[in-house]
Amino acid sequence: MSIPTYDDSNIFAKILAGDIPSHKVYEDDRTLAFMDIMPQHKVHVFVIQKQQAMELSDLEPEYAQAVLMAAKKVMQAQRKVLNREGIVQMQLNGSEAGQTVPHYHVHLVPTSIHELGKHGLSNNQADQAELAELAKQFADAID
Repeated sequence: MSIPTYDDSNIFAKILAGDIPSHKVYEDDRTLAFMDIMPQHKVHVFVIQKQQAMELSDLEPEYAQAVLMAAKKVMQAQRKVLNREGIVQMQLNGSEAGQTVPHYHVHLVPTSIHELGKHGLSNNQADQAELAELAKQFADAID
């Protein structure tokens, strides 16, 4: 088995570099949280680290901690804005597990697992104005 190397042309690397726009929910020196434009559910947020790492086993401990702390803040904001308790937190390692972007990331989806769509299998892009408004509401709700 060959272990793939990090591809800095993946979509999340391009978002971090500013080459592709995103609807930012939260950002600090080690993480970025933004709306998924091809969401499994319309309020789907990604949390990623600012380190080149494809999966959990590649992450430096300080970045792993930063992702979890950023995810905690975003989840609290999602609950506040949406008045919803249930949030699916999902993280996939490797293409065999369903990871479609080779950059470590956490999915935060305020829904039930039974309501999720198939990630990466739909060509339905979310409404950009709606994503921008949700991102602003979530960002404003982060303390």
